[in-house]
Amino acid sequence: MNWGTDEPRQSITNIRADTTLGNLVTEYPSLARELERRGFDYCCSGHQTIADACRAQGLDPEAIVVEIAGTATDQQTEAWAKMDVSALVDHLEATHHSYLRQELPQLSSLIKKIEAVHGARHPELVDVARCYQELRADLEPHLLKEEQILFPMIRELAASVTTPEFHCGSLQNPITVMMAEHQRAGHLLGRLSELTERYQPPDDACNSYRACFAGLAELDADTRFHIHKENNVLFTAVVALEERLSNL
Repeated sequence: MNWGTDEPRQSITNIRADTTLGNLVTEYPSLARELERRGFDYCCSGHQTIADACRAQGLDPEAIVVEIAGTATDQQTEAWAKMDVSALVDHLEATHHSYLRQELPQLSSLIKKIEAVHGARHPELVDVARCYQELRADLEPHLLKEEQILFPMIRELAASVTTPEFHCGSLQNPITVMMAEHQRAGHLLGRLSELTERYQPPDDACNSYRACFAGLAELDADTRFHIHKENNVLFTAVVALEERLSNL
């Protein structure tokens, strides 16, 4: 990103082939789009290294590292990446959960509208609408499970000096369930992207059609980043905290 200076951009030199996708996006959030463009799943597969992701696609890891480093710039670590687990769940609820609660119903209305108007010329909208409704039907109860069950337990863990006794046993159990649900959400987002040709509206699209696809693209990016924060930052920290308290 250009911050209004004429100085040449400096490439980042601490990105290596063994850097995990999750750690890369946590340190350089602006690279999320670069990874998405290359088909690298940094949210649900954030444990993969750049080399792993490259090998899966038959790409040269060292060449990709050079490309990625050339698009990155030095930046301060985002505030959420330095939060303790209690503050981070507050952040997730106030930002990504709030966003989804507002955006999901609006996108449902837009999709219904453009399907009714344009469905005869664009029958693929039937599949777009079906896939989106599956995604929404998964995400809304998922948010409730986090807000009403998992996040309160994480706050209790953060406030404890010894490991609390939870009805689920270790917090790794509900975390495993949440991560499986994240995996399905990622799959549905990938399907939506395919059906919409990466959210590119057709030439005859009206303003509502274009607004809908722009909204779906934003939903995709925000939800992937949301999943990244939980899978690769929050859950990793919670598991480490629980293990540390159990050893006291």
